[in-house]
This record gives sequence, C-alpha cells and structure tokens, in this order.
Amino acid sequence: MHPTDSAAPNLEQIQYWNETAGPKWVALQAMIDAQIEPIGAAAIERVAVAAGESVVDVGCGCGQSTLALGRRVGPAGSVLGVDISTPMLGRAAELAAQHGLRHVRFENADAQTHAFAPAAADVVFSRFGVMFFADPIAAFTNLRRSLRPSGRLTFACWQAITDNPWMLTPLLAAAEHVPLPAPPAPGAPGPFAFADPAHVGAILTAAGFTDVGFESLRQAVTLGGDGGIDAAVAFVLQMGPTGAALRTADAGMLARVRDSLHAALAPFATAAGVRMDSAAWIVSARSAG
Repeated sequence: MHPTDSAAPNLEQIQYWNETAGPKWVALQAMIDAQIEPIGAAAIERVAVAAGESVVDVGCGCGQSTLALGRRVGPAGSVLGVDISTPMLGRAAELAAQHGLRHVRFENADAQTHAFAPAAADVVFSRFGVMFFADPIAAFTNLRRSLRPSGRLTFACWQAITDNPWMLTPLLAAAEHVPLPAPPAPGAPGPFAFADPAHVGAILTAAGFTDVGFESLRQAVTLGGDGGIDAAVAFVLQMGPTGAALRTADAGMLARVRDSLHAALAPFATAAGVRMDSAAWIVSARSAG
C-alpha cells in the first residue's frame, strides 16, 4: 500500500508530515539536525553497525541518521531510509548525492505496511521516527520480518515531556496566553507515545522481538541550534508541542507568546546557545526468529 492511499492506516500522520511538519523540517533542517544529532549518534554507537551490513532507517526524515549509517556500513553495505514525508525525503536525497553515498537510498513508504524484502536487513534503526504508528504492534511485526534471524533493532524515542524541559518550559510559557490541547491518551501516536518502557516492551514482545532493553540518555540539547535566544524562540514557535499549540494563533497572540518565551528561555542562554536538558530512551532488541 502506497502511503498516500486514502485507506492507509496512518493517513492522519501522512497528511501531517507532508502538509504541515515536513516543509517546516526541511526549512529548519540544519538547525534540527544540530539539535538532535548527538542523541542519534549515541543510538548508532549502541547498535554497533559494522561495515558491509544492511540497515533500514525508519522515519529517516531529512536523512542525517541515514547518511551517518551509510558511512558506517561503507560501500560494501547498504542503507534504506524510509519515510512518509515527500518533502523531507527530497532533502535527504539531495544530501546523499552531495556526499556521494550511492549505497544509500530512500523510499516514500509507510513502515507499518511497506513490503520490505524479507529477512534481508541486519539492523532496523530509527531516530525519533517510530512513535507515530496507528498500530505499533503491526508496524514492528512488519519491521521484524525485514530482519535476518537475530537481527537487531535500535531506536531513540523521547521520555515523558515532564523529563524534557526543552519542550515543557516553552509549552508552559505559551499556556499563559493560549489554551493547551488536551493531552493525548497514553500510548497514542505522537512524540511521547513511547515514554513508558513497559508499554514499549509489551509492543516489541508482541511483535516478535526478544532481549528488549532500555538505556536512559539524559543530556543537554541546544535549542534552535547556535543562533542564540532569538533563534530558540523562533524555533519553538514553529516546532514541537509549542508550535502545535500555536498553529491557529494570530499575529498579535504570537507576539505576546514570543515575549513570554524569551523570558522563559533567557535563564538557559549560554555562549553556545540556549542549552536545556533532554531525556530519551535508546531501545534495543533482537528478532526472535
């Protein structure tokens, strides 16, 4: 099933990542990559990808993690980046061409339903790309089928928003001016869907994975890259939970929220940018067969 099919199970996410979030990510690609690259790099280190291996990068976005994996496996290996966002995949293909990584390719596909080559991959990897499935058990079952026996799965996902001040602090500042949407149901598709290890462990076990492990990664991120507090404010006005809450705000409201965000983020401003704590899980597992 092609991801744009009207019967696609993740149609709401497909529309969001093509029409709303994807173009924004492309415009802010360098800034976002600088912000979350260290977390993705830590996850790549944990999975220990080796030269010559075959890797599937799920929710690859603009391709930074895919290219990093491509450099690890070398020309003797291969990396397939899959994503539902056409704009982001376009940018990913441009970057791969610029870096001459011909063993890296990209496909516009929904990993929940895509017909991957069976038992062909050594590793399934994702940097914040697996929390949006309508049916995560079906999705991970499908991904497991793409793995060779005892193939490895590793992905990074966010812990709870309360453990991520870089997202919570701006959201609370915005809440001084706009009503926040009701929180999603636990486990509902979204950035914090996999915050609970017990929930994630049950999904992966049901999907046929074993040896499921969780490593807590807590480190500072540079909000908005190295552009200082003005860049950080501009970033959160567009992206993440704060950007989502402000999607329909008018210019006057945005101006008021901007002032509150500036005040809320000022204590975290450093010479290297606005530095705030983050918390992610690095999840690992193996195919049970």
